[in-house]
Amino acid sequence: MNQLKSREPGSVALPGTLSEPLRTELIVFRRDLHMHPELGNQEFRTTAALKARLEAAGLAPQVLATGTGLICDIGTWDRGRPMLALRADIDALPIPDVKTVSYRSTVPNRAHACGHDVHTATVLGAGLVLAELDRKGLLPQAVRLIFQPAEEVLPGGAADTIESGVLDGVGRIIAVHCDPKVDAGRIGLRPGPITSACDRLEVTLDGPGGHTARPHLTTDLVTAAARVATDVPALLSRRVDARSGLAVTWGRIEAGHACNVIPQHAELSGTVRCLDLPSWREAPDLVHAAIDEIATLHRAKSTINYVRGVPPVVNDPVITELLRDAMTARRGPYAIEDTEQSLGGEDFSWYLEHVPGAMARLGTRVPGDTTRRDLHAGDFDVDERAIAVGVELFTAAALIDGAPKH
Repeated sequence: MNQLKSREPGSVALPGTLSEPLRTELIVFRRDLHMHPELGNQEFRTTAALKARLEAAGLAPQVLATGTGLICDIGTWDRGRPMLALRADIDALPIPDVKTVSYRSTVPNRAHACGHDVHTATVLGAGLVLAELDRKGLLPQAVRLIFQPAEEVLPGGAADTIESGVLDGVGRIIAVHCDPKVDAGRIGLRPGPITSACDRLEVTLDGPGGHTARPHLTTDLVTAAARVATDVPALLSRRVDARSGLAVTWGRIEAGHACNVIPQHAELSGTVRCLDLPSWREAPDLVHAAIDEIATLHRAKSTINYVRGVPPVVNDPVITELLRDAMTARRGPYAIEDTEQSLGGEDFSWYLEHVPGAMARLGTRVPGDTTRRDLHAGDFDVDERAIAVGVELFTAAALIDGAPKH
């Protein structure tokens, strides 16, 4: 029961499956990362562990100029044919790990609660398998591994990674993201947008303040803040196409210190999310105008800090089909399901501004488990058999993509 199938009858037999010792090693590696989570741009231990393991396999990884993250090429690059890149993000989140497991985080208020340890182990495993295929003359094209820092830090470490030249020579890129709503052994695919844009919004409101007995003589800043919080999202819903999914959601409001004093200062912060690229590009101007309009109506001075985050991940249809073919070859068509567009943000989108690519959702739920789990939660954990699934997906994609086209 709950055994994950390796292949459906009739699926294509490809080299590049995991040996049992490597499968076990990758689980141990993932658990070590899970016990030692590091925040964005602080992933020195993680980077060192990856570098050491790749070098032990006879490869030549290169640490990024920022000091964390690395790239590693496998095979001989034919300059007439761009490489396929496999990307993993390596940072953790600033939240406590509340699970009761032997590999629980040893760092207070730090946890791999988004599955980046799984992404990292998966790309590492794929690299080790592909390196062995290359030694046997079975790797038809060069492949680049990208271990990227700071995915959780807006606007995402991908932008700095790209600027450092990691896409030089790359023509296509693929990735996976853990999905606790999909069973281990399966992946979710979607051509077109699969995540949403996500920006950060910080607003300050200022006024002269005064006594709550005489709000008509001053700027009632608490009311102004409340109106910005409620009216700005409503106003935006009438100024953009509803299908764009443009939404402002507040996470923090602060104003005042005493019940009978109208404050001079208020703050709001939240996120702006959007389902499509055109509306995301218009969002800053639309949000600025809506906030200024509401604040002016209530005689408050507004200062807006709109921090660009990430655009939506828009999967290339051809690369999405490559992932479909790869999973079908490994585990049969039953192992693939259609997935919806998430409202979460992912900086993998920055790579897709430069080269075509696609991200698959990697199932991490124990089959039959009805416990509701979510990303960015302190109790997040995975069915570690998903690591092997991700490795086999990546290696099959590299082999199919590199095979001669007839």
